Amino acid sequence: MLHREPTEKEIRLVIAASSAGTIFEWYDFFIYGTLAALIGAAFFPSDNETLEILLVWAGFAVGFGFRPLGAILFGFLGDRLGRKYTFLVTVTLMGIATAGVGLIPGAASIGIAAPLIVIGLRILQGLALGGEYGGAAIYVAEHAPPEKRGFYTSFIQASVVGGFVLSIVVVLLCRALIPADDFAAWGWRIPFLLSLILLGISLWMRMKLSESPVFQAMKAAGETAGNPFIESFTYPGNKKRIFVALFGVAGVLTVIWYTAFFYGLSFLRGPMRVDEKLTEVLMLVAGLISMSFYIFIGKWSDRVGRKKPIIIGAIATLVFLFPIFWGMGALSNPGLESSARAAPVVVSGPQCDYDPFASVQSTECGKLLADLTALGISYDVSEADMSSLAIGGESYDYAGLADDARRATVQGWLEGQGYDFSKQTPSFLSLVGIVALLCALGMLSALTYGSVAALLAEMFPARIRYSSMSIPYHIGAGYLGGFLPLISGYIVASTGNPYSGLWYCWAVMAFGLLVAWWGIPDGPPRDFEDSGEDPPASPVLP
Repeated sequence: MLHREPTEKEIRLVIAASSAGTIFEWYDFFIYGTLAALIGAAFFPSDNETLEILLVWAGFAVGFGFRPLGAILFGFLGDRLGRKYTFLVTVTLMGIATAGVGLIPGAASIGIAAPLIVIGLRILQGLALGGEYGGAAIYVAEHAPPEKRGFYTSFIQASVVGGFVLSIVVVLLCRALIPADDFAAWGWRIPFLLSLILLGISLWMRMKLSESPVFQAMKAAGETAGNPFIESFTYPGNKKRIFVALFGVAGVLTVIWYTAFFYGLSFLRGPMRVDEKLTEVLMLVAGLISMSFYIFIGKWSDRVGRKKPIIIGAIATLVFLFPIFWGMGALSNPGLESSARAAPVVVSGPQCDYDPFASVQSTECGKLLADLTALGISYDVSEADMSSLAIGGESYDYAGLADDARRATVQGWLEGQGYDFSKQTPSFLSLVGIVALLCALGMLSALTYGSVAALLAEMFPARIRYSSMSIPYHIGAGYLGGFLPLISGYIVASTGNPYSGLWYCWAVMAFGLLVAWWGIPDGPPRDFEDSGEDPPASPVLP
C-alpha cells in the first residue's frame, strides 16, 4: 500500500518526541525504585528492615504485573484508533499516577491506606507503561526506512536507560539542595511531583506529531483489525512468534537490564555499603556511557541482522555475569571480601529457619539470621541443639540476647573479628573499575536490547502489530523482569549470600537463549511480508 515517505525533518521530530516521552515515562516508573529505601520507611514501615525493602520491591513488581493488561488495552486502542493518540493517553496516565505518589500521606498519618493507595497508583503506572513502549517503538519503526530501522528505533531503547539516568540526576540534585533530614522527611516527594512538568513537556512535543503513515494508509484502506487481541492469537504463525517474543526476546533483555541497573544499584549501596550518593553518581556515569551502546548495537543490527547481537549478548551474560559482580564486590568493599574469607560466619542452633516476609521471626536462630541479613553478612547454617555463632575461630552464644540489643551485640562481635560496617568510599582507581564493570553490564544489556524494537516490529503484521508485540513484551518484562528485584532480594535474604540472587537472571537467560536461537530469524533484517513463513500482510512497513 502506498503512502507518503516522511522527510528527514519529520523523522528527527518523531525520534525526538518519542524518545523524550519514553525518557519521561520511564523516569516516572524508575523514580520509585531509585528511592526504594525512603518509600519503604514512608509507606511500608516495619521492624524488619529486610521485610520493609521486600515490600517496596513487591509494590514495584505490582506495577510490572499490570503491564500486560495495559498492553492488551492500549494495544487494542493502538491498532484500532491509532498509534499517536494512544501513547498520548499512556504518558498522561503515567504522569498523573506518579505525581500522586508524591502527595500521599505516610503510613504514620493514615495507616494501611497509605500502602494501598501507593499500590493502586503503581497499578495505574503499570497499565500506562504497558501501552507506552509498544506505541513509541512502533511509531518510530513505521516512520523509518528499512535500512535504518534498527538505528532509529535504538533511540527508544536508549531512552529507557535515559529514564533511569534522569531519575538519578533529579534525586542527586534534590539531595544537594535539601538537607539530608529534610530530604528523608519530605524532600523525596519532589522528584515525584516534578513528573507533572515532564508530563507537560512530553505532551507538548507529542502533540506536534502526525499519525504513523502505515496506520494512516491502513485506515484509509479500511484494513484496520476488527479485534487486534483475538487476531494476535489467530493470525497464521503468530502463536510461535509471540512465544519467541516472550521468552527469547523480552525474557532475555529484561532480566539483564534490571540486573545491570537495579540489582547493581541495590548491590553497591546495600551489602557492599558504598556511600549512597556515591553509588548514585556511579550509576549515573555508567548509565550515561551505556546509552551510546544501545544506539551502536541498533545500527549494527541493520547490517548483521537482529539475531546475532541478542545471541552474543545472552551467551556473554551467562559467562560474565557472576565474574562482573565478583569484581564489583572486590573493588567496592575489599575489606568485606577479606573478612568473609578470614572469618567465615556459621550459625548453629535448633529451628534455624528464616522467613524474610515475617515481620518478627519465631525462633532465636531466625532472629539472628534476620540480623545478619540486615547487616549484609554472608553465613552458613548448621542445625544443632546448642545455639552458637561461629566467626572465624571464635564462638559466641546468642541465646537469650534481648531483641533491642541483639543486632548491636552481633555487630560488635563481627567488628571484633575484623568486619567493617562503615560506609565505603573506594579509591579513585577502584571507582573507575566499578564504572567499567557497570558499563560491561550495560553492554550486555545493549546487545540483548538495542535491536529489539526493530525486531518486534518486523516480526508481526501491521494490522495487529501494536497488540502482537506489546503483549509478549510486557508479559516478559512485567513478570520475568519486574519481579526480578523481589525474587532476587528474597533469594539473597534467604541464603545470606549477596551474589545468590544472580542465579535468577542466569536461569531465565539460559532458557531464553535456547528459545532465541531456535525462533529468531537468521540473516539480514526482513520485513514481515518478506519472511516467507506466512501469508503477506497489508499494509507493510515502509
